[in-house]
Amino acid sequence: MTNRTAKISTGSGDLTYPLLEGSVGPDVIDIRKLYGESGMFTYDPGFTSTASCQSAITYIDGDEGILLHRGYPIDQLAEQSSFMEVAYLLLHGDLPKKNELEEFNYIISRHTMLHEQLATFYRGFRRDAHPMAIMCGVVGALSAFYHDSTDITDPQQRLIASHRLIAKMPTIAAMAYKYSIGQPFLYPDNSLSYTGNFLRMTFGVPAEPYEVNPIVEKAMDRIFILHADHEQNASTSTVRLAGSSGANPFACIAAGIACLWGPAHGGANEAALNMLREIGDVKRIKEYVARAKDKNDPFRLMGFGHRVYKNYDPRAKVMQQTAEEVLKELKLSDPVLDVARELEQIALSDEYFIEKKLYPNVDFYSGIILNAIGFPTEMFTALFALARTVGWVAQWNEMISDPEQKIGRPRQLYVGATQRDYVPAGKR
Repeated sequence: MTNRTAKISTGSGDLTYPLLEGSVGPDVIDIRKLYGESGMFTYDPGFTSTASCQSAITYIDGDEGILLHRGYPIDQLAEQSSFMEVAYLLLHGDLPKKNELEEFNYIISRHTMLHEQLATFYRGFRRDAHPMAIMCGVVGALSAFYHDSTDITDPQQRLIASHRLIAKMPTIAAMAYKYSIGQPFLYPDNSLSYTGNFLRMTFGVPAEPYEVNPIVEKAMDRIFILHADHEQNASTSTVRLAGSSGANPFACIAAGIACLWGPAHGGANEAALNMLREIGDVKRIKEYVARAKDKNDPFRLMGFGHRVYKNYDPRAKVMQQTAEEVLKELKLSDPVLDVARELEQIALSDEYFIEKKLYPNVDFYSGIILNAIGFPTEMFTALFALARTVGWVAQWNEMISDPEQKIGRPRQLYVGATQRDYVPAGKR
């Protein structure tokens, strides 16, 4: 906290408001009393200059390309940690001791199964239903099956709901995939890791044993870590906004999934992969780069630049290394990766990209990895939702525990008709 203030000049005089100081990052002008004192609101479409909450979970410095989870750099976590350890960190604030991690793994593994009636719920969807449509419906329906963890005023029930959501999301996502290809659902195997279990439920079949490839398992675990949380993005803000009304946690996470489904948010890695496929050959890169620079050409290079990062996305560096490891292990020679490598070099050296700060982001490589592992593109956003559930749950818990939390109620700049009298239809 600081004693410094900011002055806002209005038609009726100057108003002074305190500056709030975070542990790192820019100061914030506390304008909570602005409307009461001036009768005016601020106008901020997309809330890009507005802090909607206090949070101690994730910090991003877009100019410097920094992403911290509870203070830990994302590249360190991705290289050295595990997704379960990061999940514990986001939920509880500190990295777990060995016994704490073992207990957390045990608890999560004991919540992986779905209520058996939910299997029949899947059969109500068309076989070609998008996995995100299924996940929205099934996650929202969890509140109809787990009544003992919907009281948000009870910290123990909130913790149980958090564990259930983290544990069941891989099962829900794997079942969505299995349903789309007409294969039987596989029950979880609690002897496997969180990520290994998901791979088995997705790609295994009852007719034969499934062996988890450790390179692929590590790659998926990294992808989950890199997507675990990302501050107050659109879907996280949606979860917080839904939760501010007192909605149950399953409904809040379903709302987050619905928001993530948007192509401007969770669908970016699918769009990046489709773009690389469209280019197809390194010989055509110059043609497409020229098109991207042409303001009159609708073509856009996907997977470059970021709403927040104005430097190299720290997650992209880890993702590039992971893509190399997976393709080498699976002995795949992918022309799409060749295009990606060449495009990356151009982006890092071409003045046009440097000036506009269009560096490769996390979506640039993640689609290549997921495609190599065997996931269809329509599953990409579902995998994003699986990983981001941990962040959503942590943010939701933080919001519920915040004494300053209020129901979300943004204001507006009204530009419609002023008051007018009703005229009967025959006289209009």
